[in-house]
Amino acid sequence: MNLQRSSGILLHPTSLPETAGIGTIGKQAYRFVDFLVEAKQSLWQILPIGPTGYGDSPYASFSTFAGNPLIIDLDMLVQEGWLSADDIQCPEWISTSGPIDFGSVVYWKMPLLKKAARTFMDEVSAEERQQYEVFKKEEKLWLSDYATFMSIKEFYDAKAQEEDRFGAMWSNYWPHDLAVHDAAAVKAWNKAHRKDAELWCIIQYFFFTQWRSLKAYANEHGVSIIGDIPIFVAPDSADVWSNQNLFQLDENGRATAVAGVPPDYFSATGQLWGNPLYDWDAMEKAGYKWWINRIAHLIKLVDYVRVDHFRGFEAYWRVPAGEETAINGAWIPGPAHKLFKAIKKSLGDIPIIAEDLGVITEGVEALRDDFALPGMKVLQFAFDANEAGKGGFTNPFLPHMYGTHCVCYTGTHDNDTLAGWIHNASEAERDVVRRYVSGGINTKDVKDEDLCPLLIRAAMASTAAFTVVPLQDIFGIGSEGRMNMPSTSGTNWQWRMSADMFSSEKAKWLRELSIIYGRNL
Repeated sequence: MNLQRSSGILLHPTSLPETAGIGTIGKQAYRFVDFLVEAKQSLWQILPIGPTGYGDSPYASFSTFAGNPLIIDLDMLVQEGWLSADDIQCPEWISTSGPIDFGSVVYWKMPLLKKAARTFMDEVSAEERQQYEVFKKEEKLWLSDYATFMSIKEFYDAKAQEEDRFGAMWSNYWPHDLAVHDAAAVKAWNKAHRKDAELWCIIQYFFFTQWRSLKAYANEHGVSIIGDIPIFVAPDSADVWSNQNLFQLDENGRATAVAGVPPDYFSATGQLWGNPLYDWDAMEKAGYKWWINRIAHLIKLVDYVRVDHFRGFEAYWRVPAGEETAINGAWIPGPAHKLFKAIKKSLGDIPIIAEDLGVITEGVEALRDDFALPGMKVLQFAFDANEAGKGGFTNPFLPHMYGTHCVCYTGTHDNDTLAGWIHNASEAERDVVRRYVSGGINTKDVKDEDLCPLLIRAAMASTAAFTVVPLQDIFGIGSEGRMNMPSTSGTNWQWRMSADMFSSEKAKWLRELSIIYGRNL
């Protein structure tokens, strides 16, 4: 894949400002595209956009194919006539600024989306009904299973809560015939709950209609969207429930082993993700069709696909089910070249960015390079005080060490913000940064508050084809702006920008950097 020298901003739609409770793909998303254009930024990177489950992580979705209902814009549904202005009046306990309270947003917004779907069902015109039927036909590979899954899940989640069984999921709570996706049981459920499932289909129609319009607007204005696909899917998902033969599960649908990573930069006990692992032999026998469909689907929604935990295709960390940490796992060979050959044969050259961070072996590098996939460089990993000056500054994450076929980030969603990282760094590490960004001249004159913009400049000046900077870093926001702390839950994914961050001053600065360093070609 050839990358034209460009730059852009990492911002998840949930972080957009001013709308009730959570950012949406409505007016403020278009405003953000306009800001990118003003700043001569041609890339908008997002996190996965599937419906989030417990813990609110976009990397643990109820479906890898569906869109997140929570970012559907209610004002647009009013304009379409599916809701009234009175319907969407924001209650006092829903904020239009500050951190996202996902529980409150779900409690308030999902009933409104269902009301809009019921209105659609009863009042849709013949013309739009036809458009809706086309949508269902186009998305038939996943939509019916997703809608059925959500209708069953909603019913049994409510029942579990009545019994104080919080956290119950399909594999340990649903009736056995439904849990194992018995065809007759699923058919009977759909017959009895047809309207319930249809509402979930209509809500997806709302999402995809709004998303496609936003993507078209971005592309028309020269902005490409970098999407994100987690390597694994959530256990409590339509993906696992409807494809149990493709995962390492027992006869009751329970995982026999789960995913994670060994101890690393982020955690001394590793990260125990808990995702069910793929049965790669079964995937191969099926021609890797599920993965091909997954990639093909996302490519319709974005322009580039960042594949999270790319190294898991070469080998994955298998942790026996029931372990409390990821320490007692083992590396198991993955599908490697066989999978990507199948994807390329079916889809041609695919615009994939490989998240090649962590424990990277020669095999991982070969898999990445043999398919000409750009990897990632993260500035926060570059400034090791123990390495600096010993034979020169040669850390592979330093900008002068890059090739061109890569993407440079100041940090990712898993890192602290750049300002937070600088604040928490040792004085020795900050001194390495000062020496690097100043070229060793008047190092003591470089103040800590100067380091954030100087590191962004270094990223923009790098040889990396793409440079992507989180919006928090552009505004020098501290650790309070961090999106995710790996191996924790409860306070992640909540950050939202404020409307004054659509700043002409910052846009002018980014525009100048893009011009100076040739990223506006």
